[in-house]
Amino acid sequence: MKITVKETKIICENPYNPHHNYFAWPTVARLRDGRLAMVASGFRIRHVCPFGKVVMCISEDEGKTWTRPTVVMDTPLDDRDAGILPFGENSVMITSFNNTGKMQKKWNNLTDENGNLNPRSLYIRSYLECVDYEKAEERYLGSTMIFSHDGAKTFGEVMRVPVTSPHGPLLMPDGSILYIGRTFSCDDTKQESDCIESYRIMTDGSYEKLGEIENISPDLLSCEPHAIALQDGTILVHIRVQNGIFTIFQSESHDGGRTFTKPHQILSDQGGAPAHLIQTMDGTLISVYGYREKPYGIKAMFSTNNGHTWDTGHDLYINGISSDLGYPASVQLENGDILTVFYAKTAADSPAVIMQTVWKFEK
Repeated sequence: MKITVKETKIICENPYNPHHNYFAWPTVARLRDGRLAMVASGFRIRHVCPFGKVVMCISEDEGKTWTRPTVVMDTPLDDRDAGILPFGENSVMITSFNNTGKMQKKWNNLTDENGNLNPRSLYIRSYLECVDYEKAEERYLGSTMIFSHDGAKTFGEVMRVPVTSPHGPLLMPDGSILYIGRTFSCDDTKQESDCIESYRIMTDGSYEKLGEIENISPDLLSCEPHAIALQDGTILVHIRVQNGIFTIFQSESHDGGRTFTKPHQILSDQGGAPAHLIQTMDGTLISVYGYREKPYGIKAMFSTNNGHTWDTGHDLYINGISSDLGYPASVQLENGDILTVFYAKTAADSPAVIMQTVWKFEK
C-alpha cells in the first residue's frame, strides 16, 4: 500500500485553562444524519486523575472544523476511554469506564524534594477528599454506557455493563449491538478471572453473555479489543496483548460471537496496540494502532482478504516526543479519504490533545 497524508492537526483541546487541558483515548464515527462525532476523555489534569469527563465534538464538514468539546458523561469518578456507536434510525451509544478512589490516591501521590505533595498532586488529593467514594463507586464504578435516541442531542442515565473496550461495541448485520471487551478491572490490573467476553447489549441497559475468547497464556494480559462484523458474517477481533510484549493478536467468530478461534499474533512483539478496525467502501480492511517505541507514532495495517493476511507498519503520524499517545480510530470520508483521530503530546512539557490526520491509500 502507498500512504499519502494530506493533513494533521489538533481538533480538541482546552487552551483557555492549561490546568484542565489533557484529552485522550478518542473514537470517531459517522452519525446517521451524516455528521461526524468524536468522543474522548477530556478536561483532565494528567493521564490518571479524577477529573476525566467524556466529551463529544461534532463536525458538519467532513472533519474540516469541529465544535468545542461538550461534556456528555461526568460521574464523580475518572471517566476514561470513550467509544461511540451509531445504530438504528437515529440512536447513539457512548461507552466509558472508570476506577476506584483508592487507585486515584495511589497514582496522585507525587512529592517534591522535601517530601511534600507537589501542587498538582495536592490539588487532586484535595478533590479526592471531597468525594464520597463509597456512594460514588456503588452507583458508578465499572464499565459504563449511555444512550441517545435523538441523534446525540440528549443522553439518558449512566448504566453499567460487565466488559470494557476503548472504542466500544460493534453493530451486527441484523442491527443488534455486540460488545466484545475485557472483564472490568476496578484498578486496571490483571485479575484471576481475566478474559475477553462477548455480550449482546439491549438499549434498556440489559445484556446477555454470548461467549468468551480463550486466554493466550497465564503470563500475558489480553485487553482493549476492537471488533468488526464482515459482510460474510465473520467477526474479526484485534486484541491488545502485553506483559513483556506490546502487540496485537487476532481472533475470529463465525457464529455471531458465541465461539472464537484461538488468538494468533499478527504484529511483532513490540509492534504496537491497541487497534481500531474499519472496512472501506472497496472492501479493504484497515486497522490503525499506536506505536510506543521510538520514534513513537500512529501506524496502519491493511488486509484485502478479510483479515487472513495483513500488510503492516505503515506510518500515519510520527511523533518522537512521548510514548503517551495512541488509541487511534478511523472513519472513511465521503471522498474516500480516511480520517483518523488519536491522542498525543505536541511538546514534552505539554498535555495530551486530540489530533486527526486525513490520509489516503493506493493499492
